[in-house]
Amino acid sequence: MAESNLESMTRSSWSGKWAFILAGAASAVGLGNMWRFPYLAAKYGGGMFLLTYLVLVFTFGVSMLLLEITLGRASRQSVIGAYAAFDKRWKPLGFLAAAVPFIITPYYCIIGGWVAKYAASYVLDSPADIASESFFGSFITSEFSSFFWMLLFMAITFVVVALGVKRGIEKVNLVLMPALILMAILLSAYTLTLPGAVDGLLYYVKPDFSKFSPELLVGALGQMFYSLSLAMGIMVTYGSYLLPHEDIVSSATRIGVFDVGVSFLAGLMIVPTSFVALGSGEAVAAKAGPSLMFGTLPTLFESLGAMAPVVGCVFFLLVLFAALTSAISLTEACVSIVSDGTGWSRRKCFIITVAVMVIVGIFVNLGYNRLSFIEPLGDGSTLLDLFDFVSNVVLMPIVALGTCIFVGWVIKPKVLIDEMKEGSALKAEKAWVAMIKFIAPVLIVIILVSYVAAQFGFVSF
Repeated sequence: MAESNLESMTRSSWSGKWAFILAGAASAVGLGNMWRFPYLAAKYGGGMFLLTYLVLVFTFGVSMLLLEITLGRASRQSVIGAYAAFDKRWKPLGFLAAAVPFIITPYYCIIGGWVAKYAASYVLDSPADIASESFFGSFITSEFSSFFWMLLFMAITFVVVALGVKRGIEKVNLVLMPALILMAILLSAYTLTLPGAVDGLLYYVKPDFSKFSPELLVGALGQMFYSLSLAMGIMVTYGSYLLPHEDIVSSATRIGVFDVGVSFLAGLMIVPTSFVALGSGEAVAAKAGPSLMFGTLPTLFESLGAMAPVVGCVFFLLVLFAALTSAISLTEACVSIVSDGTGWSRRKCFIITVAVMVIVGIFVNLGYNRLSFIEPLGDGSTLLDLFDFVSNVVLMPIVALGTCIFVGWVIKPKVLIDEMKEGSALKAEKAWVAMIKFIAPVLIVIILVSYVAAQFGFVSF
């Protein structure tokens, strides 16, 4: 199949199985691995959370990856066309799935811009300035700097997608993924040399079964679901580029291995280091999300003295690479959705996608300055919080639940099983069917109910 570029309407294809695995892993490895996984691991007893997460990834997670990848390859379409190819009555579910990457990509690029700013700051500014309490707040509320870094991050993402699947996405992943893993290993090794880091390491890797709780299970379940890029339209789109007879089962499993590996390394970098400075897992857990990434860690890096600029720059480059690989996947999914839905040239669909992303990104970013008076989810919330809530907390679980019902009860699992067996040895066929028909829907409902309740303060994760 001919390579896709901006001039061609011929469907793209991966050059081989490993190109697809790297792309899928690059999509799965993102900001959630870097700032949310370590916080959850610290909060829920370290080793017990790791063990639970591992079990969930290689049961529920890989099962859902198999479903989405196979749906894409069997239909040779992105999400809207994929559902319609099997039953046109379910096309509305495809539209819901298509909305997810269009909502996520603009605000993801805003956060990617934050990371790019910090990576550059460790070259241009002093660690003390970066660690100051006002640095992050002044940056995100600025009326120039925050927009500049968002647009720069978008520009890099869009250039890669413009080059197409083989010349752009494959080649960039071939560089960024090994570099990301190498930097994660080096930083992890360095952090373990810090005084007191061994106590943090033991807390992080040693399971304490007394720590297991329903809250831990829900936290690990939600992290796994969002980390693997499920229900974002990405895996269906990437699966549609996969050639017949490629081994889907082993590919999905390896994507899960990459996700677990990078998540583990992220925790290995952050939890022992933060443990040294803050003294306990609970103290680390209190510094969630942006507070951990852009507040606590720069303070810790400053304490490293002469090594602070090096460690800070390498760490934020690592996070930047992770953010870029996911943003590229999200943007590619959007371009593919527009192309499949309209039949227009890839060039035209790419330009439309870029225009939408830039306009929406600027609008969401205004929520930190000119539109900061809009607090859609209550006191202190921003437009970015609203977009995150609608996409991650509401739409993604609904799409995943609908997909399980669609495959498990409408078109029947055998349709996708036959496609999986083209090039794959599906040894756990009955277990996969049971997961899709019965277990996954229950787990997805738990995610949906729990995280909506958490958003409105009824529970805490």
